[in-house]
Amino acid sequence: MPAITARRFRPEDRAAVRRICHRVGYMGEPATWYWPHVESFADIWTAYYTDHEPQSLFVAVRGDEVVGYLSGCIDSRRAPDPAQALSRAVVRHKLFLRAKIARFLLRGIRDALREGPAPSGTLDDPRWPSHLHINLLPEARGVGAGAALMEAWLATLRAAGSPGCHLTTMLENERALAFFERMGFKRHGAPHLLPGMRTPSGGRHHMQYMVRDV
Repeated sequence: MPAITARRFRPEDRAAVRRICHRVGYMGEPATWYWPHVESFADIWTAYYTDHEPQSLFVAVRGDEVVGYLSGCIDSRRAPDPAQALSRAVVRHKLFLRAKIARFLLRGIRDALREGPAPSGTLDDPRWPSHLHINLLPEARGVGAGAALMEAWLATLRAAGSPGCHLTTMLENERALAFFERMGFKRHGAPHLLPGMRTPSGGRHHMQYMVRDV
């Protein structure tokens, strides 16, 4: 079986990146159970990177197959906040007319009214101005694909002169936390409840910032 390698994104990779985003969009598992509409989910989480900053996007490939990706942004001020991307997708895809997604959105509104809004998914700190998202298919995990993508991204940040990078992950995603800590990231600040997000059994999820100097 061919080895998995990392390379820069090409326009023909766009559809695969969008599929992977949804297929592993819930802590490495499919997001279908709470967000069944693939196009809107991919718009929220990948469209900026594929369409506006493709030079900061890397893919993991096995032969000709894309099996993972790392989407990055050198200056986070350029990218839409996830809440902004969500708002745009709600309008564009008429998401309040889609019953399962509408329930998710309404629950998020109720949570925010009761608990206050969640902090932005983008950390506003000049020490870590860049950010990333990474997603791998199950067959690309544990074989060095994530580390190869991360190395390519960190080299890009060094060349660009960025002093540091941040990311967000769910506190309950222990596998992701362990991977990022192996890659030199540290938890930054206390975790925060995520409005709307629940486990399949109804438990709450928390967002955790992580940071790394470059």
